[in-house]
Amino acid sequence: MSNHAVPRYGTIDTDFGMQLATTAPDQDGPVWMVNLMKYRDVAEYADGRESSISGSEADDLYSPLDSLAAVGARPVLFGDVDQQLLGEDTVWDRIGVVKYPTRKSFIDMQALPTFKESHKHKDAGMASTIVMGTRPIAQPESPPGHVPVDWADVPHPPTDDDGPIVVVHVLRFHDAEAAHTTPTHMEQYQTEAAKVSLGHGLRLNGWFAVEGTIIGDGRAWHQVRFNEFPSKAAFMAVVTDPSSLAAQKDHREVAIADTYTMIVRAQVNILNDSITTP
Repeated sequence: MSNHAVPRYGTIDTDFGMQLATTAPDQDGPVWMVNLMKYRDVAEYADGRESSISGSEADDLYSPLDSLAAVGARPVLFGDVDQQLLGEDTVWDRIGVVKYPTRKSFIDMQALPTFKESHKHKDAGMASTIVMGTRPIAQPESPPGHVPVDWADVPHPPTDDDGPIVVVHVLRFHDAEAAHTTPTHMEQYQTEAAKVSLGHGLRLNGWFAVEGTIIGDGRAWHQVRFNEFPSKAAFMAVVTDPSSLAAQKDHREVAIADTYTMIVRAQVNILNDSITTP
């Protein structure tokens, strides 16, 4: 969010903002804010100062770690987009996830003097952003008898040139009530894809239901999923497998109304730990 009345990088959903601010304490709890970031080529400061730094460099200056710590929040995933496979209207540059102890703490942070001071750099660097408030949902169980595969034993293990990746799926389903209940066609796709993915070292980092989009372009989203693979080659082997391709066409494409799919090289990834531990 911005200390400007009208942020330059997206539209605020004031109704969701009010929900975050007014959730009763006995009903409040942790929220994971998922950030999709697209930068300006050159930072543009609102006060008109000359700038020669890039949008991503301005965002690095923004880095509100002190403000996050002041409200008990912390980054749990952060990384650059290596490749965007689906979603053509915006090609995102970075993905970040911050865990806040409560919904209200996200709103409280906006009023901190340290946050207001640093925010000018975000405003200068960001061309557009989507920030979604999310909560974890149940992940599918592994097939009976499945034994997790050590990444050293998969067909495409991590290497110095091609290390672990996180595949991020931002999903809107045709079913308008699908945030917490995955549509049948998507469940069928998951079952078929798992037969290939697990042998290539798939690990589920976390699946989340979207409660609302505090800032974005007006679109609503249902789920965000984070799946880890030992290498980009491992994921691409899954994507191009004939049975996986058939399942995508027969089920995934039927279920999904809108999506982004991105391969992320994570610099920070404690997402799964942030779900399983306080």
